[in-house]
Amino acid sequence: MTAADFLGRIAGDRNRRVAEMKLATPPHVLRARLGAGRANGRLERALRRGGASQPLKLLCEIKRASPSKGVLNEALDPVALARTYAAGGAAAISLVTEPDHFRGELAWMDQVRPVVSLPLLLKDFVIDSYQLLDAAVRGADGVLLLAALLSETELQRLVGEAKRLGLDPLVEVHTVEELHAGLRAGATLVGINHRNLHTFELDMTLAERLLPLVPSMVTTVAESGLSKPEELARLKATRCDAVLMGEVFATSHDPAATLAALAAAARGAS
Repeated sequence: MTAADFLGRIAGDRNRRVAEMKLATPPHVLRARLGAGRANGRLERALRRGGASQPLKLLCEIKRASPSKGVLNEALDPVALARTYAAGGAAAISLVTEPDHFRGELAWMDQVRPVVSLPLLLKDFVIDSYQLLDAAVRGADGVLLLAALLSETELQRLVGEAKRLGLDPLVEVHTVEELHAGLRAGATLVGINHRNLHTFELDMTLAERLLPLVPSMVTTVAESGLSKPEELARLKATRCDAVLMGEVFATSHDPAATLAALAAAARGAS
């Protein structure tokens, strides 16, 4: 499957699901459920590293499956894993909620939000403003916006709408062109995805190559394929602020021990 096929299929599935959600809960009903206005920035501040001497921040992910790896953990318990992350030193938690290709559930946000105080990223394939509104109502602190899926105009609009809802948009990029488009769209929180959606292959040096192109005031997260302490040690030596990891925990027999080892590497401990 090519990237266009992959992303097009996901966009089609998300459009269908969002249409169903709008019928069940129209936007005006959803908007009425919004609490008092809140400022965005909570997720971004949590992921911002305080300088080269400070530990990498850990954005730990809850993910049941992926198109490239299949089912990672059929019995995944999002609440239990979120508690493990919170106790183990995560700076924030990402929940992959896309149902058709990643077997996630939007209800995970409802389940996890009451049990942890950490900022939560709702990680889905956003193609409609309704999804931002839904994320805000569920108590998310941030949302994923995929540069490869959106035009620059769409990206700019969704970045602005997310911030007005009190959400931090994590703009995910894989190329120099996508990075520049994200920055022009107003991104202040950027994820550099090591995975190439055209081939589904990993380039574990990509973050290190793109990081010098990211303005210093932009918070940057390295994503995909990270599982080894030495990989975190290498990124700690760069201006990278945070790392996103999920599969390594979903497939671990002892996520708490795995997190402890990776957190030590993020601190620079040998």
